[in-house]
Amino acid sequence: MPTTLVTTPRPEFSDPEGASPIFRAPPHNIEAEKALLGAILVNNRSFERVSEYLTPEHFALAQHGRIFDACARVIERGQLADQRTLHLYFEADGSLDDIGGPAYLGELAENAVTVINAGEYARIVNDLYLRRQLIALGEDLVNNAYGGGPGETAPQQIEVAEQGLYELASRGEYESGFQTFRAAIVGAIEAAEVAHKRDGGLSGVTTGLKDLNQLLGGLHRSDLVVLAGRPSMGKTALATNIAFEAAKRYRESDGQDGAAVGFFSLEMSAEQLATRVISETTGISSDLVRKGKLSKDEFARLVSVSQALHEIPFFIDDSPALSVSQLRTRARRLKRQHDVGLVVVDYLQLVGPSAGKRYDSRVQEISEITRGLKTLAKELDVPVLALSQLSRAVEQRDDKRPQLADLRESGTIEQDADVVMFIFREAYYEQMREPDIDNPKRAEWEERMGRIRNTAEVIVGKQRHGPTGKVVLSFVGEFTRFGDLDTYHDAEY
Repeated sequence: MPTTLVTTPRPEFSDPEGASPIFRAPPHNIEAEKALLGAILVNNRSFERVSEYLTPEHFALAQHGRIFDACARVIERGQLADQRTLHLYFEADGSLDDIGGPAYLGELAENAVTVINAGEYARIVNDLYLRRQLIALGEDLVNNAYGGGPGETAPQQIEVAEQGLYELASRGEYESGFQTFRAAIVGAIEAAEVAHKRDGGLSGVTTGLKDLNQLLGGLHRSDLVVLAGRPSMGKTALATNIAFEAAKRYRESDGQDGAAVGFFSLEMSAEQLATRVISETTGISSDLVRKGKLSKDEFARLVSVSQALHEIPFFIDDSPALSVSQLRTRARRLKRQHDVGLVVVDYLQLVGPSAGKRYDSRVQEISEITRGLKTLAKELDVPVLALSQLSRAVEQRDDKRPQLADLRESGTIEQDADVVMFIFREAYYEQMREPDIDNPKRAEWEERMGRIRNTAEVIVGKQRHGPTGKVVLSFVGEFTRFGDLDTYHDAEY
C-alpha cells in the first residue's frame, strides 16, 4: 500500500536561485490506519497482536488515535470493542461527532483486514510514526544549532541529539517482551558453557582476584554492581584494579577473557587514574611518581611499562558533573565504537539527574540515577560497577564493618543493585587508636597492626543470584594495589 501525504505542507528548503520554497509533508498512510482499526473492530484479537508496541500517538490522524484508545479502554474492561460499543462510548462523552460519527465507524469496519494482516499494517503505522518523529528531531537539531541556550555547547547538543535518537530507536523495537522458555534455557546453557571452558569457572568479567571471582563468578552481564565504602577505604583503588585487570586480560587473550572497559571518573582526573595504574604495574610509589622523585632506573621502568600499556582497551571519561542521561549516551557510544564489556562509575553520588528534572529530595534523585544505571546495564548487556559513599552511621558503631543500611539513600541503591559489596580496612581505624610508646598496651596494638596492616575485606552484602560472604584481600597502600591474600603466610600480615 503506497504511503500518502498529509494535506498540510511544511517548508523544508529553497532552491538555489532563492525562488519559492519546496514543500514536503510528513509521511503517513491513512488507509493503513483505517484497515488496522477496522480489523480491531471486527476481531478484538487484532488488538492483542499490536497493543504491545502501538499507542494512540502512533496514528497520524488524531481521531484514529482516539478510536484506538477507546478500543483499548473497552477491551481492558473485558467488553467487546465493536462498531456498536464504540458508538455508545463516544456518545456518552459527547465526542461522537469529533471522530466522524456512526458512519465513520461503519466505514472503518468495512476497511477491515484479517487478524493475520493486522500486525503488518501496525508495523506500517509504527514505521511512519517513527519517520515523523525523526523529522521532528532533525528540525529540533537544526533549530538548536542555529540558536541554542546560553552556555550550551555543540558537544552538549550532540549528546542531546544522540539521546533522542537512541530513545526513538528503542521505541521502534517490535514485540520485545516475552520470549519462550526454550530460548531462556539456551541462553543459560551458553553462559554455563562459557564458565565451564574458562579457568576458575567464570561466567562473567573477571575481577582479577581469585577469591572474589570464586564468590561472585565474575561480574555478570546486565548486572548493576555497587561497591561502597567510607572515604579512604580504597573504593577507587579496588575499582581501578578490577577495571585494569579486566582490560589487560581482554588484550592478552584476544578478547576471549576479560573485557574492554569504560571508566567514568567523576572525582579524579584521567592523569591521576593513569598514575595509579602505572604505580600498581611498576611497583613504584604513586606519591614518588607525582612528585617526580624517581631514580633514572625507576623512570626508565616507568616509561617502558607505560608504553606496554598503550594498547590496553581502557577508556577514561573524566568529565565532571555528568548527568545520568549524558553518562548513558556516552556509554552507548563507547559500546558502539569499542564494544566495551564493563562500565565503571566513580562515584554514584556525583552523577546528576537528567537535565530539566527537579526532585523534592536527594533520595528521588538517587533513585533515578540507580534506575538509569541498571537500565544501562541491561541495554548494553554489560556489568556496570558503580561506586557509592556510605553514611557516617558507620563511625558511630564499635564494629565499623559496613552494612546495607549504611548506604546513603540505601533504599533505592539496595533495591536496584544486583550485587552490593563493601570495602573495609580495619587497619585504618586501628591506626587512630595508636597508644603512646610507654603505654602497656603498645605491644598488643603493634602485634594487632602487624596482622591487619596489609589486609582489606570485601564484604558481599547482597548478591541476587549467589551467596553473600566475605573475602580477605591483601592491600599495599603505597601502590594502591589489591591482591589475593597469601593464606600460607598469614603471620606476616
